[in-house]
Amino acid sequence: MPSTALRICPLCEATCGLTLTIEGTRVTKARGDRDDVFSKGFICPKGASLGAADGDPDRLRTPLVRRDGELREATWQEAFDAVAAGLRPVVEAHGPNAVGVVLGNPNVHTVAGALYPPVLLAGLGTRSLFTASTVDQMPKHVSSGLLYGDAHAIPVPDLDRTDHLLLLGANPLESNGSLCTAPDFPGKLKALKARGGTLTVVDPRTTRTAKLADRHVAIRPGTDALLLAAMAHVLFDEHLVDLGHLAPHVQGVEELAATVREFTPEAVAEACDVDADTVRALARELAAAPTAAVYGRIGSCTVPHGTLASWLVDVLNILTGNLDRPGGALFPQSATDKTPRPAGPGRGFTLGRWHSRVGGHPEAKGELPLSVLAEEIDTATPEGGPIRALITIAANPVLSAPDGDRLDKALDSLDFMVSVDPYLGETARHADVVLPPPPPSQAPHYDFALNTLAVRNQVRYNRAAVPLEEGRMAETEILARLVLAATGTHGADPSAVDDLVVGQTLGKAVKEAHSPVHGRDPKELAGLLTGDTGPERRLDLMLRLGPYGDGFGADPEGLTLAKVLAHPHGIDLGPLRSRLPQPLKTVSGKVELLPRPIVDDLPRLRTALRERPDGLVLIGRRHLRSNNSWLHNIPALTGGTNRCTLHIHPDDADRLGITDGDPVRIKGAGGEVTAPAEVTDVVRRGVVSLPHGWGHDRPGTRMSHAALDPGVNVNQLLDGSLLDPLSGNAVLNGIPVELGPADRARAGATL
Repeated sequence: MPSTALRICPLCEATCGLTLTIEGTRVTKARGDRDDVFSKGFICPKGASLGAADGDPDRLRTPLVRRDGELREATWQEAFDAVAAGLRPVVEAHGPNAVGVVLGNPNVHTVAGALYPPVLLAGLGTRSLFTASTVDQMPKHVSSGLLYGDAHAIPVPDLDRTDHLLLLGANPLESNGSLCTAPDFPGKLKALKARGGTLTVVDPRTTRTAKLADRHVAIRPGTDALLLAAMAHVLFDEHLVDLGHLAPHVQGVEELAATVREFTPEAVAEACDVDADTVRALARELAAAPTAAVYGRIGSCTVPHGTLASWLVDVLNILTGNLDRPGGALFPQSATDKTPRPAGPGRGFTLGRWHSRVGGHPEAKGELPLSVLAEEIDTATPEGGPIRALITIAANPVLSAPDGDRLDKALDSLDFMVSVDPYLGETARHADVVLPPPPPSQAPHYDFALNTLAVRNQVRYNRAAVPLEEGRMAETEILARLVLAATGTHGADPSAVDDLVVGQTLGKAVKEAHSPVHGRDPKELAGLLTGDTGPERRLDLMLRLGPYGDGFGADPEGLTLAKVLAHPHGIDLGPLRSRLPQPLKTVSGKVELLPRPIVDDLPRLRTALRERPDGLVLIGRRHLRSNNSWLHNIPALTGGTNRCTLHIHPDDADRLGITDGDPVRIKGAGGEVTAPAEVTDVVRRGVVSLPHGWGHDRPGTRMSHAALDPGVNVNQLLDGSLLDPLSGNAVLNGIPVELGPADRARAGATL
């Protein structure tokens, strides 16, 4: 007889609760969990297809080890023996920075991906860290770090209570939200309008979200920061600035007024292709709304002024008094956040503590730009040798980073490479060892990272819905053993990794005056932890020490793992609430409105006032039934609108002699690709669009369905040289491209 089990969906940031139907060890159906405290039954096509993703026959079941030039199946013991033998000699001969680590965004969707990479990095001591953040969201981390002293203090729009929402470069009806964890984002936007609120969307495409808006502003790609600066100018110029409750917590208002003085609506109008009256209307409507929130996402991050745009999003929320108030933009508080410390000055946030070896790019949040990974591998300098070994965890930079062809070649030059990946994809095919985690149904789930961005405070945890199959290894154990193999303790019990973290965490907590366990015995506290596994004991520890925790008995009503397990549909912790000044960790203890790195970067924005791009520019786009390069191997999630086509406006198509379906050659600084034209007025004139995550046509992969319709890798149009200088984020939108006719036979073979 079929059984059911609850599972939080791991396929996007919405974290919707699912009810799975299980027959034997197979997930045969997934539907929304109506009793889930957060998602209340909402489900999207990705969640409904979890069973197909879970049971994909192309998922690797056993480790692969390269022997005589070929990847062959091996035992787990053989695989970790090979990892230790491959990594340790590199560290010992060339130092820890000779080992690079690449973390992909699926890590934020797993318990293992949250708990073990920090231990791996600390144990290795490498500064050669690259993540998906620098092709996505790093500008927001940097702007938050500069404003609030904490790169993880990211305010999110209070969707359920706001009266006015201004979205820039975001399409949540397709993406389900990003850096804003919100199940049923579409329903929340419709509810906003139903209660008389206003939705404004700034986007060069007429997206599904834009079609829902009261006002759609089709901005020129890459000019978001100019528009936002002009809106700030209007607020000052028309005396609309009203900090309200924020006034005691903010410094730099007068200096900011002088800084944005020259960004008048008239000055930015031509560059943005937004008339001055519309700019003024946007600012006035924002200031007049009873409550309002400005929210910018990937379209405003992956541009030349991504950090400035992300900073100005929060500046507008601050100047209108909408930061940290209900209906505005608030700081979530996750159940596994650290014990809240008393408000007061902190250490602040520092950029550029070290730089990349070849290009001299500054680190941000401990990370180097993913765009420079290839040059860090294939280029030697007097300052040091190249990266000689690489660890990739749930990452596919050959498709997700600029100039995948160069990275493809660079990976072949490594002394050693290990990939933790369920597929043999475009990046993992280069590895000497591939360690495949089990499918989602056979793993526990807790959203450590995404709950810090949730639009409502809540806590939910699922144990594995299906027992671990024979021959598979839990992802938590895989990463624990990887830590041991990489740090010279290969062969030790993997539980030692969890014991180490528990001991270090409790040892620090008992010394902190604000901790609920101050002065207690760490060993006695460790003995009180519950859970069937080391990861569960660590979760119990974080819950107990967190802002809602029991403090190991200090608050009997507080959270513990046992209490969370007793509520399988989750525990609602209430709406977001005002928290300032407690989240601030700046040196001043205040919101530092005009930090020095921002001041130093503003001349670039002033220069942009005079820039006028010639020709066509390229932007990306999202598909509801896709998530980067993850899901193109699932038949139920491909086809229909989820296709790799070039969107081009009818006027541009007519001018260039392109008709619908024609193969078109697209050329950029990094190379060229050929894709079929889709003539549509959803893009504005002068703009073309290709989706991200395609290009599944490289040999040596084992993704049979994706290879049937591989599409093209849009990032091959980039050479990796265009970066936002503050964050190191790749510039992926507003890229100049040239179009030309393509040979139909060649295009058919490519596509």
